[in-house]
Amino acid sequence: MAVVADEDHEQQVKQPEKKKPESEDDKRRKKIVPGSLMKAIVRPGGGESKPAEGNQVIYHCTVRTLDGVTVESTRSDFGGKGTPIRHVIGKSKIILGLLEGIPTMLKGEVAMFKMKPEMHYGEKDCPVAAPDNFPKDTELHFEIELIEFSKVKVITDDLGVLKKVIEEGQSWETPREPYEVKAWISAKSGDGKVILSRTKDEPYFFTFGKPEVPKGLELAIATMPRGEKAVIYVKSHYYTESTLMPVVEGVDEVHFEVELVHFIQVRDVLGDGRLIKRRIRDGRGEFPMDCPLQDSLLRAHYKGLLLNEEKTVFYDTRINNNGQPLEFSSGEGLVPQGFEMSVRLMLPGEVSLVTCPPDYAYDKFERPANVPEGAYVQWEIELLDFNTPKDWTGFSFREIMDDVEKMKGTGNRLFKEEKFELAKAKYEKVLREFNHVHPQDDDEGKEFANTRNLLHLNVAACLLKLGEHKKSIETCNKVLDANPVHVKALYRRGMAYMASGDYEEARADFNKMMSIDKSSEASAKAALLKLKKEEQEVERRVRKQFKGLFDKRPGEIAEVGSNDVQDDEATNENVEKDDLDNLDDQEERTRQTTAPPPPPGILSQLRKLFASVGLNRCNIL
Repeated sequence: MAVVADEDHEQQVKQPEKKKPESEDDKRRKKIVPGSLMKAIVRPGGGESKPAEGNQVIYHCTVRTLDGVTVESTRSDFGGKGTPIRHVIGKSKIILGLLEGIPTMLKGEVAMFKMKPEMHYGEKDCPVAAPDNFPKDTELHFEIELIEFSKVKVITDDLGVLKKVIEEGQSWETPREPYEVKAWISAKSGDGKVILSRTKDEPYFFTFGKPEVPKGLELAIATMPRGEKAVIYVKSHYYTESTLMPVVEGVDEVHFEVELVHFIQVRDVLGDGRLIKRRIRDGRGEFPMDCPLQDSLLRAHYKGLLLNEEKTVFYDTRINNNGQPLEFSSGEGLVPQGFEMSVRLMLPGEVSLVTCPPDYAYDKFERPANVPEGAYVQWEIELLDFNTPKDWTGFSFREIMDDVEKMKGTGNRLFKEEKFELAKAKYEKVLREFNHVHPQDDDEGKEFANTRNLLHLNVAACLLKLGEHKKSIETCNKVLDANPVHVKALYRRGMAYMASGDYEEARADFNKMMSIDKSSEASAKAALLKLKKEEQEVERRVRKQFKGLFDKRPGEIAEVGSNDVQDDEATNENVEKDDLDNLDDQEERTRQTTAPPPPPGILSQLRKLFASVGLNRCNIL
């Protein structure tokens, strides 16, 4: 085995490394010929490091003819605005001579570059447009002072917003809409003039997603963790009107100095503004790694309030539960859905205020006597701690199967309570864990296979209840692929076929059940009877819908009886549906429901109708 490993290692070593694709800048550099770009150091710089790919460089540039006439300059002494140029090497469009020359400079260095026309704006297909009246066909001197260079984070692809980190933050979580943020903020124009002074007493408070800071500033702050200090460079088209500061005319870009002091996590849990979680005290650990995202045993105190004028308290664990916290297992439907969704996003020790709509609070859950129907509620929740169930590492096969039985029992309870999504999640979790279980003998293998098959069929039952008929059929096929004569799988798939309007496939599965196992005859016959009623109902509807279609003379148009269809749909009869498999050897049962399966498509309806009236052999003339 060791030899094979060594051979594999040698083969891996011999594999050639993938070359980095050639960039457009690399292609441009190949155009440079000796003598076309010359450099003379006017003033040495400091340090040893030089600008690299991805660095932002800030420099002044003065262009002169060879006899000393100034063509253009960024310096105010030579007619410029006094604002230095900012470029990101490898990202910004820049003339070829500076693309090659600036990376040779040290911080603070002043150098003179003598450039042939092909090294500046006279380059063929130059990506930078020459200024008006610029002598692009002339050999020129470019005097460059490299003020500074540093790593930056590119916030927007057009380089309109960049961020230079001055001091790293304390964690990796960053604010986003609709978080509430506190930050020290000051601002200068590109030439160093103060636009906004840092406030003395309190950091600036604002809410993400509202026009309270310029758009470019908000985009950059969205990348900052607590405690980070940064300089944020914002071009004019991202310098939007805000309550922080007015837009200053004539300023091409603004440099913001920002220290992110704190932010309050505010989460729109559903994404529609109805279920809002607002953190009012930080917890322990890092979000979301240390949150109870997986099913866990949780302990929490909470106070529930009605969102009426009095803010009526309807329950408080510290008062109504003898000071004891609420203890519950997530993923089992034991608390309102909005409550559980919010707690899963909390850290131990965190306190959050949750505003919840009625359909995620108590309208679909056992409602306290003092909570009216349709009430919006607010919970103040403190997550004390949680325990995540141990995985099966080190468990014996019997211990694993005992644990599976408990999880199946929870899933079955959720199914009977019509919490089909939660039930499905329980079964699917066991199936995922089964990928790591390896039976040691034939008896264990048989028990393992049987349990896995029944779990698949329970998932199929949940999918059927959720109206996902195709997925239900696919799940049944996982069992039938391994055991084509699995009676319960045939029954479940037959019910899914019937629900999707595939009556012939359903009939074939029910008939096959009886041929395999006589004890399933009662269930199969009940299903076939239900199938027959469904077919008759579809035929009746189609006849009504196309009533008179074949009674008209040539050239006349028959009107479809749409009103009859609507009336018919409003008076749907109750039909039978199969119940959840209890995972025992109990006989399949059926019960009543108020929701019939959807009728098959229009072409299928027409085919059945034509066959019933003897037109299935018509020729096309």
